[in-house]
Amino acid sequence: MTSRRSPFDPGAHGLDANFQLTSYSDLKDFGAKVPQDELLKLLQTIKEPDGEKTAEEMVLQQPEYGIGNDCSIVPLQHGGLFLVQSTDFSYPVLDDPYIMGKIACADVLSDLYAMGIIECDNMLMLLAVPQTFSDKEREIVIPLIMQGFKDAASLAGTKIRGGQTVLNPWCTVGGIATSVCTPDKIVSPDNAVTGDVLVLTKPLGTMIALTARKWLSVPDKKKKLNALLTAEELERGYQEAVFNMCRLNSDAASLMATYNAHGATDVSGFGILGHAEALARCQKEEVSFAIHNLPIIAKMQHVAKGFIDFKLYQGRSPEISGGLLIAFPREQAASYCKEMDRRGFSAWIIGIVEKGNRTAKVIDKPRVIEVITKIL
Repeated sequence: MTSRRSPFDPGAHGLDANFQLTSYSDLKDFGAKVPQDELLKLLQTIKEPDGEKTAEEMVLQQPEYGIGNDCSIVPLQHGGLFLVQSTDFSYPVLDDPYIMGKIACADVLSDLYAMGIIECDNMLMLLAVPQTFSDKEREIVIPLIMQGFKDAASLAGTKIRGGQTVLNPWCTVGGIATSVCTPDKIVSPDNAVTGDVLVLTKPLGTMIALTARKWLSVPDKKKKLNALLTAEELERGYQEAVFNMCRLNSDAASLMATYNAHGATDVSGFGILGHAEALARCQKEEVSFAIHNLPIIAKMQHVAKGFIDFKLYQGRSPEISGGLLIAFPREQAASYCKEMDRRGFSAWIIGIVEKGNRTAKVIDKPRVIEVITKIL
């Protein structure tokens, strides 16, 4: 599927040997998100009051989604078309600028994919260049980030046609993804029913793998890590995290309608439980989600147990450019997972949809599925 990528060598690019992209943001790892309950309160400020549907919406029977969902989905004034749009950005989570660009692009596109949209008509790139970059760092690092973003967009079959680049105390990279489509191309996120099951399409533990790699340069934490995992296991975990973060969710999205998906979201900074809660809140039926299984990058569960910084088993460990969490009818979920496997990817049934009050939980002592990605 892909080859392991050699560690980024700043010197080979004409940079100082000690250059680290991650040093240009204090907000990384676990501190980059506004707490979810606070965010929900803030969003009420700009949320429009519910009103009557337009005649076009009633004819198309397609609800309008916006604040609090992965994408805004808005009926256009002409032609029975809908505008599907989302924006996202990330702080550097690793030191390779090219890979960071790819990850950021994949993360932006995932919001479209969560709605079953696999064709992106346009992307804009949003880039904040650190004020403290030297001229040389700016000339070398920024084009690498942009090239990674562009290459990921090309894999998605779309192009970058604009954006915004500014100076900022910290480095950020992200963008806006836009699609115009007919309503039959949209998989509504709110149709889960009792008896459905939950499927996840990428393993958890990405942030743990990245953080463990960084901790190898911290003597006391390196000693503790070495007691938990071998150097090879740590490197393998890092490589698997990079591979999965760069991988687009397009294949997972392309099969959602085929297997009658009842709703989905992508998994990122709020962890598997945070995003499950957001998806549960928007359901039309009175249901709740219960997560029983946690597919985790191999050995990362040992790192999570060995340090108090992670909340992996509680479903709160942040993910970067994670997979899709999808509700399927039980009888079709297994077929979906088999088809994903046939295409060279994995997907796991991780939980159930049951009658409830639109909440989500990870059960006590969830089952860990140790995942080894097929990296050639």
